[in-house]
Amino acid sequence: MVVTISNTGYIKRLSVSAYRKQKRGGKGVTAMETKEEDFVKHLFIASTKDYLLIFTNQGRVFWLKVYEIPQAGRQAKGKAIINMLQMSTGEEISSVIAVREFTEGKYLFMCTRQGLIKKTDLSAFSNPRKGGIIGIGLEKGDALIGTCLTDGKHDVLLALRSGKSICFKESQVREMGRQAKGVKGRFAW
Repeated sequence: MVVTISNTGYIKRLSVSAYRKQKRGGKGVTAMETKEEDFVKHLFIASTKDYLLIFTNQGRVFWLKVYEIPQAGRQAKGKAIINMLQMSTGEEISSVIAVREFTEGKYLFMCTRQGLIKKTDLSAFSNPRKGGIIGIGLEKGDALIGTCLTDGKHDVLLALRSGKSICFKESQVREMGRQAKGVKGRFAW
């Protein structure tokens, strides 16, 4: 299934067979109908039995099975995700990760707006709760900006809007529990 989530929070799934291979000079096909100010923020392929781990800017994590997402046509905008999850006011989706099984040795690497980073074992997120769980503890005024699935052997590159950046091995960051705040990944100059 192809899962699409818009910036304003509409979600839908569609079979991969609905998209066809494009030949030379093709115009493409519409993947999702959106309003003028809306756009597709997340688009990925997942099996119907996969879990979607939905991370919000407030550090909470929600689970959703792909088959629970309403199936809609290419022109449909989908269903509002706030009707499917118990998100609080002002909470927005920061990242979505498709997971087939929660095995040890895989990690979720998170980064916040104030430069805190955290690496947590994927198996710590294996117990789904309807109201979501805390994925990362956040200070007041901070927000989760990104999460990715890793195997613990990658390099990490953090960059500022001003152009400064730092690169380090992921193995230098120790594994932490779900509610931990993380360590400073920001720059010391």
